[in-house]
Amino acid sequence: MAPSIVLVSWMVLGLVMATSTTQVEAARAFFVFGDSLVDNGNNNFLATTARADSPPYGIDTPSRRATGRFSNGKNIPDFISWGDALGSEPTLPYLSPELKGDRLPVGANFASAGIGILNDTGVQFINIIRMYKQLKYFQQYQTRLADLVGYEEAQRIVNDALVLITVGGNDFVNNYYLVPFSPRSRQFSLPDYVRYLISEYRKLLMRLYDLGARKVLVTGTGPMGCVPAELAMRSPSGQCATELQRAAALYNPQLVQMINELNSQYGANIFIAANTEQKTNDFITNPTAYGFTTSKVACCGQGPYNGLGLCTMLSNLCPNRDEYAFWDPFHPSERANGIIVDMILSGSSNYMSPMNLSSLLALDSNTRT
Repeated sequence: MAPSIVLVSWMVLGLVMATSTTQVEAARAFFVFGDSLVDNGNNNFLATTARADSPPYGIDTPSRRATGRFSNGKNIPDFISWGDALGSEPTLPYLSPELKGDRLPVGANFASAGIGILNDTGVQFINIIRMYKQLKYFQQYQTRLADLVGYEEAQRIVNDALVLITVGGNDFVNNYYLVPFSPRSRQFSLPDYVRYLISEYRKLLMRLYDLGARKVLVTGTGPMGCVPAELAMRSPSGQCATELQRAAALYNPQLVQMINELNSQYGANIFIAANTEQKTNDFITNPTAYGFTTSKVACCGQGPYNGLGLCTMLSNLCPNRDEYAFWDPFHPSERANGIIVDMILSGSSNYMSPMNLSSLLALDSNTRT
């Protein structure tokens, strides 16, 4: 949808909602599910250690304040919201008390740092919004939206919305490989564990479909063995950790295959897959080609590669965040997030399957006009 159309749509919606409950054409809503890569502040409202609500997180936001995003600035949903895909304001965290009235039709972010596909992932963080709860909140959101705009209009908003889901990495780094002999690693060999994760993920995506999602962007895991945290813990030589790289190499192709199978089952391109592992590998193996000086050392952290512990006011902090591929031991920098979203919007079939996001939204817009 063109940015000018989006702006006009929201102006009309704002005028109508200020005076009546008349149904009007609204901008495309945006819903976000998943983990810390896409959480924009839900965990701020929870008693959990998985938080990014204190400095230096958010150092490159306009306010220079921590927002709950695990970034120095924008995360992936922010770039999608503000960019050509939607041209809209970012969605609020679902737990935010500000998510009400005319902010509801914009969408909501249900993501929560620390969660995984499986309910036992991230148990060390205690109070986080696991995937089953995120989907329950999505149901609850739809009831609230229907109370505001009516049932049929609420269904239209949900059906037309863009949905982003980013989950799976924690099922490896905060579950299977969390300790040398985690319960899941004793229960499953790695290939069997990957197959189990994919089967459970399939259920989540089917549930999203049942709840009305019709345009769903699914991101794979990044190259998990190459993040500064894993280099610090598993690879003194600076080479990507072999086992975690093997996990990503097994998981991501099976995720794409499962998504293609679901699209065949539903008879439409409901789901599109983003190969974030490949794109992140590109700037890890050749950082200078993307303007980074390093893809091994985190901007904020301590210990080898700044990969140990949390990013806090006591951490080492780089002065030139745009030159670092990683902001903290696990999360990309704002600039790296922007590169990933450029791939999502316009990437070739090497990165996006069965099409990129711009093609999906253009195809959808054409069918509605």
